[in-house]
Amino acid sequence: MKGPIGSAPRIGATMALGSIVSVQLGAALATSLFDSVGPLGAVFLRGLFGALLLLALARGSFAPLRGWPRDVVLFGVTVAGVTLCFYAAIARLPLGIAVALEFVGPLGVAVAGSRKRLDLLWVLLAAAGIVLLSGAIGSGGIDALGAALALVAGGFWAGYIVLSARVGARYPGLGAVAAAGMVSALVLAPAGIAAGGAELLVPSNLAVGLAIGLLSSAAPYALELEALRRLPTQVFGVLMSLEPAVAAAVGFLALSQGLGAAEVVGIACVVLASAGALRTSTAPPPRDG
Repeated sequence: MKGPIGSAPRIGATMALGSIVSVQLGAALATSLFDSVGPLGAVFLRGLFGALLLLALARGSFAPLRGWPRDVVLFGVTVAGVTLCFYAAIARLPLGIAVALEFVGPLGVAVAGSRKRLDLLWVLLAAAGIVLLSGAIGSGGIDALGAALALVAGGFWAGYIVLSARVGARYPGLGAVAAAGMVSALVLAPAGIAAGGAELLVPSNLAVGLAIGLLSSAAPYALELEALRRLPTQVFGVLMSLEPAVAAAVGFLALSQGLGAAEVVGIACVVLASAGALRTSTAPPPRDG
């Protein structure tokens, strides 16, 4: 039996928001591993379990892949780059600030090549937000290296979006995504194992790593695939732009990370700029790993 008219968009919006919350809860949970295995060990566990879970979801969708296509390998390398830089950033920055700075990646892709005058407004608004967020650098409010790492993560995210579109158009299903996840885990393995050592085999750390892989990879992919079946891509993109605000809320509630007034306004500027740019973009930003 079909649901009430208009229920599909509401369900899709709920799924999209659920995906955002899941990713940010996964990031918050990852910080609990930093003392035992470090950010490198935590990102390796996320990558390992995320790849295994995606393999389970992919099941028989590897048929179109022949060998290891270059774009799939590059896709995996960008996944490793964005997650590694992001985890290193949240070891130094509040979660909301790190995500807001990282969001320059999808914002840049959304306005790249655009000739609309309105898009200039989104760029200026995002720039104002970043200026507000970076105003505390050097005064004890924001770690400069953490901010740089978050921006580099945004650069990797931009590359991820481009490669995601290319790989998604060529290889249907989750097979290519799961293969890229395997590449990412292999890239992260040497540094992650060296940093985490024997602590990576502690059952409690493995359990947390599995939970992070579920929250940050498997659950968001499943939720977003279903959300995109119910929502226009522009609406989905606008909902995704709420991620910095959700990250700030999760950081406050789960990690007791307070923010100053300027930082709150800065995050709001990035959210508004991203929502405006993604509203007129041809595609939403895919999940970053």
